[in-house]
Amino acid sequence: MKNILLGLVATLFLIGCSADKQAAVNVEPSLVAGKALDLALNDQFEKAHTLNANTNKVIFVFSDDMGHVANDYFATKEVSYLADNNTQFVADISGAPSLIRSMFIMPGLKDFKHTVLLLTEKEASAPYRSGLDTEKIVVAYVANGSITQIKNISTKDELIATIEAK
Repeated sequence: MKNILLGLVATLFLIGCSADKQAAVNVEPSLVAGKALDLALNDQFEKAHTLNANTNKVIFVFSDDMGHVANDYFATKEVSYLADNNTQFVADISGAPSLIRSMFIMPGLKDFKHTVLLLTEKEASAPYRSGLDTEKIVVAYVANGSITQIKNISTKDELIATIEAK
Protein backbone atom coordinates (compact mmCIF):
# COMPACT_ATOMS: atom_id res chain seq x y z
CA MET A 1 0.00 0.00 0.00
CA LYS A 2 2.84 2.35 0.90
CA ASN A 3 4.50 1.72 -2.49
CA ILE A 4 1.24 2.40 -4.31
CA LEU A 5 0.81 5.75 -2.55
CA LEU A 6 4.43 6.65 -3.20
CA GLY A 7 4.02 5.77 -6.88
CA LEU A 8 0.83 7.86 -7.10
CA VAL A 9 2.54 10.89 -5.54
CA ALA A 10 5.54 10.50 -7.86
CA THR A 11 3.24 10.22 -10.88
CA LEU A 12 1.31 13.36 -9.88
CA PHE A 13 4.57 15.22 -9.37
CA LEU A 14 5.87 14.20 -12.80
CA ILE A 15 2.59 15.15 -14.44
CA GLY A 16 2.79 18.56 -12.74
CA CYS A 17 6.41 18.98 -13.83
CA SER A 18 5.66 18.14 -17.41
CA ALA A 19 4.11 21.51 -18.12
CA ASP A 20 5.01 22.46 -21.65
CA LYS A 21 8.28 24.31 -21.73
CA GLN A 22 8.18 26.81 -24.51
CA ALA A 23 11.27 27.82 -26.37
CA ALA A 24 12.71 31.15 -25.38
CA VAL A 25 10.80 33.88 -27.15
CA ASN A 26 12.15 37.36 -27.63
CA VAL A 27 10.06 39.70 -25.54
CA GLU A 28 10.49 43.36 -24.86
CA PRO A 29 11.83 43.78 -21.30
CA SER A 30 9.56 45.57 -18.84
CA LEU A 31 12.23 46.39 -16.26
CA VAL A 32 14.33 48.98 -18.03
CA ALA A 33 15.42 52.39 -16.72
CA GLY A 34 13.33 55.13 -18.31
CA LYS A 35 10.38 52.86 -19.00
CA ALA A 36 7.00 53.21 -17.28
CA LEU A 37 6.26 50.45 -14.78
CA ASP A 38 2.67 49.39 -15.24
CA LEU A 39 1.88 46.86 -12.52
CA ALA A 40 -1.57 45.31 -12.28
CA LEU A 41 -1.20 42.06 -10.34
CA ASN A 42 -3.14 40.00 -7.85
CA ASP A 43 -1.76 39.25 -4.41
CA GLN A 44 -1.74 35.90 -2.63
CA PHE A 45 -5.43 36.39 -1.71
CA GLU A 46 -6.40 37.18 -5.33
CA LYS A 47 -6.93 40.86 -4.54
CA ALA A 48 -6.00 43.18 -7.44
CA HIS A 49 -3.22 45.74 -6.92
CA THR A 50 -1.62 48.41 -9.06
CA LEU A 51 1.52 50.44 -8.55
CA ASN A 52 0.86 52.77 -5.62
CA ALA A 53 1.47 56.46 -6.31
CA ASN A 54 3.91 56.68 -3.38
CA THR A 55 5.86 53.53 -4.30
CA ASN A 56 9.52 54.25 -4.99
CA LYS A 57 10.87 50.67 -4.98
CA VAL A 58 9.51 47.42 -6.33
CA ILE A 59 11.26 44.24 -5.22
CA PHE A 60 11.08 41.34 -7.70
CA VAL A 61 12.06 37.74 -6.93
CA PHE A 62 12.21 35.12 -9.66
CA SER A 63 13.87 32.19 -7.86
CA ASP A 64 12.91 30.09 -4.84
CA ASP A 65 16.11 30.95 -3.00
CA MET A 66 15.67 34.70 -3.30
CA GLY A 67 11.96 34.37 -2.54
CA HIS A 68 12.85 32.66 0.73
CA VAL A 69 15.39 35.37 1.61
CA ALA A 70 12.78 38.10 1.08
CA ASN A 71 9.76 36.34 2.58
CA ASP A 72 11.66 35.09 5.63
CA TYR A 73 12.77 38.65 6.35
CA PHE A 74 9.36 40.24 5.67
CA ALA A 75 7.72 37.68 7.98
CA THR A 76 9.68 39.18 10.90
CA LYS A 77 8.41 42.70 10.24
CA GLU A 78 5.15 44.52 10.85
CA VAL A 79 2.38 44.16 8.27
CA SER A 80 2.92 47.77 7.19
CA TYR A 81 6.71 47.47 6.80
CA LEU A 82 6.74 47.48 2.98
CA ALA A 83 4.13 50.24 2.69
CA ASP A 84 5.91 52.31 5.36
CA ASN A 85 9.04 52.11 3.21
CA ASN A 86 7.18 52.89 -0.05
CA THR A 87 8.00 49.43 -1.40
CA GLN A 88 5.99 46.74 -3.15
CA PHE A 89 7.01 43.08 -3.42
CA VAL A 90 6.47 40.87 -6.49
CA ALA A 91 7.17 37.14 -6.66
CA ASP A 92 7.28 35.17 -9.90
CA ILE A 93 5.76 31.74 -9.33
CA SER A 94 5.00 31.09 -12.99
CA GLY A 95 7.76 28.50 -13.34
CA ALA A 96 6.24 26.15 -10.79
CA PRO A 97 4.04 23.34 -12.10
CA SER A 98 0.37 24.15 -11.54
CA LEU A 99 -0.12 21.20 -9.20
CA ILE A 100 2.76 22.30 -6.97
CA ARG A 101 1.59 25.91 -7.15
CA SER A 102 -1.97 25.15 -6.07
CA MET A 103 -1.15 22.51 -3.45
CA PHE A 104 1.91 24.02 -1.79
CA ILE A 105 2.98 27.48 -2.93
CA MET A 106 -0.33 29.37 -2.74
CA PRO A 107 -1.33 27.98 0.68
CA GLY A 108 2.16 28.83 1.97
CA LEU A 109 1.95 32.39 0.63
CA LYS A 110 -1.40 32.91 2.36
CA ASP A 111 0.35 32.42 5.70
CA PHE A 112 2.34 35.63 5.19
CA LYS A 113 1.14 38.91 6.73
CA HIS A 114 2.84 41.00 4.06
CA THR A 115 1.41 41.49 0.60
CA VAL A 116 2.98 39.39 -2.14
CA LEU A 117 2.04 40.44 -5.67
CA LEU A 118 2.21 37.45 -7.97
CA LEU A 119 3.32 36.75 -11.51
CA THR A 120 1.54 33.46 -12.14
CA GLU A 121 1.65 33.04 -15.90
CA LYS A 122 4.81 32.52 -17.96
CA GLU A 123 3.63 34.88 -20.69
CA ALA A 124 3.00 37.65 -18.16
CA SER A 125 6.29 37.12 -16.31
CA ALA A 126 8.52 36.87 -19.42
CA PRO A 127 8.86 40.66 -19.94
CA TYR A 128 9.77 41.14 -16.27
CA ARG A 129 12.43 38.40 -16.43
CA SER A 130 13.88 39.41 -19.79
CA GLY A 131 17.50 40.51 -19.67
CA LEU A 132 17.81 40.18 -15.87
CA ASP A 133 19.77 37.97 -13.50
CA THR A 134 16.79 36.01 -12.19
CA GLU A 135 18.92 34.30 -9.54
CA LYS A 136 19.15 37.61 -7.66
CA ILE A 137 16.64 39.94 -6.07
CA VAL A 138 15.85 42.67 -8.60
CA VAL A 139 14.97 46.12 -7.32
CA ALA A 140 13.26 48.60 -9.61
CA TYR A 141 13.51 52.17 -8.35
CA VAL A 142 10.45 54.16 -9.41
CA ALA A 143 9.64 57.86 -9.63
CA ASN A 144 6.35 59.16 -11.05
CA GLY A 145 5.51 55.69 -12.34
CA SER A 146 8.73 55.31 -14.34
CA ILE A 147 11.75 53.17 -13.58
CA THR A 148 14.81 55.25 -12.73
CA GLN A 149 17.24 52.43 -11.92
CA ILE A 150 17.50 48.64 -11.72
CA LYS A 151 19.67 47.06 -9.04
CA ASN A 152 20.50 43.42 -8.27
CA ILE A 153 21.01 42.26 -4.69
CA SER A 154 21.38 38.82 -3.15
CA THR A 155 21.60 39.02 0.64
CA LYS A 156 19.25 39.86 3.49
CA ASP A 157 21.52 42.72 4.58
CA GLU A 158 21.44 44.25 1.09
CA LEU A 159 17.64 43.83 1.05
CA ILE A 160 17.27 45.64 4.38
CA ALA A 161 19.59 48.46 3.31
CA THR A 162 17.77 48.85 0.00
CA ILE A 163 14.28 48.94 1.50
CA GLU A 164 15.15 51.23 4.39
CA ALA A 165 17.24 53.71 2.34
CA LYS A 166 15.46 57.02 2.06
